[in-house]
Amino acid sequence: MGLFEKYLSIWVALAIGAGVLLGTTAPGLIQHIAALEYASVNLVVAALIWLMIYPMMLKVEPRCIAQVGRRPKGLLLTIAINWLIKPFTMAALAILFFKYIFEGLVSVDDAAHYIAGMILLGVAPCTAMVFVWSNLTKGDPAYTLVQVTINDLILVFAFAPIAGLLLGVTDLFVPWDTLLLSVVIFVVLPLAGGMLTRFVKLRGHRGEESVNALAHRLKPFSIIGLLLTVVLLFSFQAETLLGQPLRVLLIATPLLIQSYGIFVIAYFGAKLLKLPHNVAAPAAMIGTSNFFELAVAVAVSLFGLTSGAALATVVGVLIEVPVMLSLVKFANRTKHWFPEPEPTPAVSGTAEK
Repeated sequence: MGLFEKYLSIWVALAIGAGVLLGTTAPGLIQHIAALEYASVNLVVAALIWLMIYPMMLKVEPRCIAQVGRRPKGLLLTIAINWLIKPFTMAALAILFFKYIFEGLVSVDDAAHYIAGMILLGVAPCTAMVFVWSNLTKGDPAYTLVQVTINDLILVFAFAPIAGLLLGVTDLFVPWDTLLLSVVIFVVLPLAGGMLTRFVKLRGHRGEESVNALAHRLKPFSIIGLLLTVVLLFSFQAETLLGQPLRVLLIATPLLIQSYGIFVIAYFGAKLLKLPHNVAAPAAMIGTSNFFELAVAVAVSLFGLTSGAALATVVGVLIEVPVMLSLVKFANRTKHWFPEPEPTPAVSGTAEK
């Protein structure tokens, strides 16, 4: 384990502090960076996430993708958690806290907006960052790719009906440009780049060794990309953090319970199904993290930029990285709970040395 990974929690804490400091001392610069977006996807953050994802895509071997269907339990677990459990537990927790537990702390109108924002987060499972968490837990890259791809396909058809049902909105606006652009940027392009690089490297005389060496050299850049992403996300929302700390704390409470609760359900479900750790960890991570670009875009379009719903989705962005890093650490420490993965070309041939 390298220096960056060994003390990753410390680096992230420093990145959070740096982000808040940057957002308060150089708001003009941060606003300029925040404005560099297309279809609600910030291009600078997208480039950093791409940097994080690319090393994992080097490990994807096309022959292994076809074999994933022979091990369907991990895929079925991901589908069940993302679409049959997570949206409804999020809605239930949001209503429990803001209609009952926090009654009197916020107005009825604000409570309704916070509930709506949290529902949108619950119906938008993650796409991009899953590859980062999977990589940090040494997940099976080909299996993770298929899990994310199937999740994205379901998202296209299921997001609007489920969100509309839970929000009570009959004509829900879905920002298709945000959804499709995110899939292209965070799945299609890094996969194509990784496979092309792999093809070129494998034709050399060092073959697989050359691919592994490149992935190893890029690993520090992947962690640097993660830290810079944290700096930017917290700098974008520094004003919210400092200006409405109580509201942020109230919203974060059910979101934290939801995140850790969904992880427990998925992770121990994977244990009961006797999935190998390199499938179990990414499956749990997909359900726990969120597609925040989509949730924020829909909240803004439905309720407005300064609405409580938009604030709730932003709080989801703020808590995600610290929460997911804590779960990565837990998953890595409990690897022995799971059976060894079956030897496949993608695992044995692309495992990092």
